[in-house]
Amino acid sequence: MKEIGPIVEYAVFGLLLLLSIAALAVVLERWRFYRQVNARVYTSRARLESDLTRRLTLVGTVAANAPYIGLLGTVLGIMLTFHTLGASGQMDVKSIMTGLALALKATAAGIAVAIPCVMANNWLRRRVRERLAEFDEAHGG
Repeated sequence: MKEIGPIVEYAVFGLLLLLSIAALAVVLERWRFYRQVNARVYTSRARLESDLTRRLTLVGTVAANAPYIGLLGTVLGIMLTFHTLGASGQMDVKSIMTGLALALKATAAGIAVAIPCVMANNWLRRRVRERLAEFDEAHGG
């Protein structure tokens, strides 16, 4: 069971890394798009809103779920620590603390991914509202 620990750790950190890279790619793509989009040339507000909000769900989903992925890694790490302690029959404080510290890294990583994603999602949503306001102003809405 002890050999599962590194697998769980790599899986959690790998997933968080993959999600953060995907979110960063969307943020950069949306930033470039928002810089060049001209809301006044759109004839349909629905089409403009659809173009502006494309892929934003990914950033919001990562922001909302990264802490849970980190928490899952923590729970699995604690379970593995307790299982290893139970199987060995020794209550070594060093191994308990080491196992718990390693498990808590997953929660910290999840939060570290979530906070910038929440900030980016809020910023991107603000840019959407600004562009929609430009559209409404140009089209008498």
